[in-house]
Amino acid sequence: MSSSRGRKKAALYEKLRAATNSTAMNRASIIVDASKYIQELKKKVDTLNQDVKASQNPSSPAQVTVETLEKGFLISVLSEKNCPGLLVSILEAFEDLGLDVLDAKVSCADNFRLEAVGGENQGEADSIDAQVVKQAVLQAIQNWSQNN
Repeated sequence: MSSSRGRKKAALYEKLRAATNSTAMNRASIIVDASKYIQELKKKVDTLNQDVKASQNPSSPAQVTVETLEKGFLISVLSEKNCPGLLVSILEAFEDLGLDVLDAKVSCADNFRLEAVGGENQGEADSIDAQVVKQAVLQAIQNWSQNN
């Protein structure tokens, strides 16, 4: 009976290793890897929930997407209306994050469109992720819309 239970446990741990892409060989390490994997999944779910909430918020005047590049981020902001002063607010958010604008395309004629490549300042020790950048840009847009 105990050998059957042992085989079942071994099979369970093997499935856990496969599901979490763990390369660990002992059970404690497999469980630690599984725990880390679950935390990563929780972060992804939280991010997706925030994105859904933001996309359902009709009061937000602009769409924001942030993609991680090899050294920095591609930040895209699009609004169907002209937004005087929004560019300054977004650039201030970049500055607050310690992002340097390496390249940018901006259109402010009939609508507002910004595509910027931002890279972290060399002196900044803390690394930031795309979600932090997106939240900062969304906050800048929200602050701008409350003042206009």
